[in-house]
Amino acid sequence: MIDTHVHFWNFDAKRDSWITEEMSIIRNDFSPKNLMRPYSELKITGCIAVQANQSEEENKFLLTLAEQNEIIKGIVGWIDLKNPNLEERLKYWSSFKKIKGWRHVLQAEKADFFLAKDFINGVKKLNNYNYTYDLLCYHNQLPDIIKLVEQLDNQPLVLDHCGKPDVKSGAIKTWKENIKTLAQKPNVNCKISGLLVEADWKNWTEKQLFECFDTIIENFGPERVMYGSDWPVVLVSRPYNDWFHLVEKYAERLTFQEKENLFLKNANRFYKI
Repeated sequence: MIDTHVHFWNFDAKRDSWITEEMSIIRNDFSPKNLMRPYSELKITGCIAVQANQSEEENKFLLTLAEQNEIIKGIVGWIDLKNPNLEERLKYWSSFKKIKGWRHVLQAEKADFFLAKDFINGVKKLNNYNYTYDLLCYHNQLPDIIKLVEQLDNQPLVLDHCGKPDVKSGAIKTWKENIKTLAQKPNVNCKISGLLVEADWKNWTEKQLFECFDTIIENFGPERVMYGSDWPVVLVSRPYNDWFHLVEKYAERLTFQEKENLFLKNANRFYKI
C-alpha cells in the first residue's frame, strides 16, 4: 500500500506560520522515522512526500530524506511556475528521478494568480518532463480550479484532499456539483485525504465523511482515486491509524480490484513509482 500524501518538516515558527497555536500537536519536527510504527502495523510500504514549504530548498530537503529512507517512493516538490527561467529549472530537477511532480499552495492564492497566462503556461510545460501536478484548493475555489483544468487537457492532475469540502458545516451541495464537473475531465484524479482537518476535529461523524467519499468514488470512479493520510496534519484530529481504518472500513464496499487501485495501483500509475 502507498500513502500518497505526507509531509516532513523541521518546525520553524516563522516559516511555518500556517501551523497555528490551535494546531500545537504539529508544531514539532516530523521525519520518516515517525511513520515507521504505523506503517509497519498497517502494512503500508511507501509514501509520496509532498512539499510544505514553497522554495526549491524544500526539494533538496525532501531528496535528502528520500536518499536516507526507502519508504519515500516519490516527491511532489515546489517550483516557481511563473519563472521566466522555468525550462532551465525543470531540466535541472529532471535529473532527480524521485521528484514525480509539483505543487503550489493554491488555496492561499486568488484566482488571478493561477488563471494567469504565465502560470497556465508553466503547468503546460510539466508534461514535457512527465511530471504530475497536485491541485490544492478550498471548496469555494473549485469553480476557478475548473477553469484552470479546462486549459490543461493533457496534464496529469490530482485534486488534494477532495477539494477540501466544508465537512464541519455540512454545506457540501455546491461542492458535490463542482466535483461532478471536475471529474468529467479524464486527466484529473483525486486523493481521499485531509477530510478530518476540514471536519470538526473532535466531533466529526463517520456519516459526514462517508458522504464525501461517496461523492468522490461515484464521480471519479475507483480508477482515479488514491489513498492519502495528510500526515502529520491529520494528527490535529486523530492518530494516523484512526484515519487509515476509517478509509479501510469504507473500502469494504469495494471489490478487491477496486481496493487494490485505491491503496496501491492508482498511486503507482499516477506517480510512476
